[in-house]
Amino acid sequence: MISDDRQRIGWGYFILQMLTIGVVYFACSIPAAAIWGELDANGQATISSTGAAVSVASSMVGGLLVAWLWLRRDGALAQAWNLRTPPEGWPRTLLVAVLATVAIIGWFTLGAMLAETVGLAVPDVEEVLGWVTQSRFHFMLWIVLVALFAAGLGEELLWRGYLMDRLERLPGLAGKAWPIIIIQGALFGLPHAYQGWGGMIITGVVGLGLGWLRYNRGGNLWALVLAHMAVDVIMMSLAYADRLSTLPPT
Repeated sequence: MISDDRQRIGWGYFILQMLTIGVVYFACSIPAAAIWGELDANGQATISSTGAAVSVASSMVGGLLVAWLWLRRDGALAQAWNLRTPPEGWPRTLLVAVLATVAIIGWFTLGAMLAETVGLAVPDVEEVLGWVTQSRFHFMLWIVLVALFAAGLGEELLWRGYLMDRLERLPGLAGKAWPIIIIQGALFGLPHAYQGWGGMIITGVVGLGLGWLRYNRGGNLWALVLAHMAVDVIMMSLAYADRLSTLPPT
């Protein structure tokens, strides 16, 4: 478990931090969308695969930079972004990451089935996978910028690292692991609203599991980062392999 004797912060200060991160995160997505934006056949504004990947990565750079500044200001950087050598060693950490990867992929499959059974919209990621599978270049671009950096590393630093550290310091939440896990899991699911209720719930449950794993690892983020990277790389790779199998022979 993680020590609960950390320096406290107020709710107003926490909200201010979250707002600044959100504003910068959104603002950093605009340049790529503008540079690689275009109009489709119906005259609607759209964005290319390159633009989408760069936009996601640049947003994460901006968000992480502001989070880093806040954590550094509060002297909490090492505690929140714990990427030190895992105390239990790399073999055990890799094993945990593999098990977490299998569990997350299994949950995505089961969760989609359950969502469809109860009448919730199944998460639709066809547009994203369409960008990923446009070409070999775009596949590698999405793997590096999104799967490895923005999602695998960035989201774990931002959600399980920064956010959970902040929640642990708030009045009424300090030392209460499960309320913190549930709050960050719910907040993690919200940005997936474009996938409907099914997508938000399924992703939120993944956030719960990763939040629990952070506590299980004593705050060390390596198992979470590696599992998150692996899940996204596997999903994108399967989509790309499926596309190749449908292409006519040359």
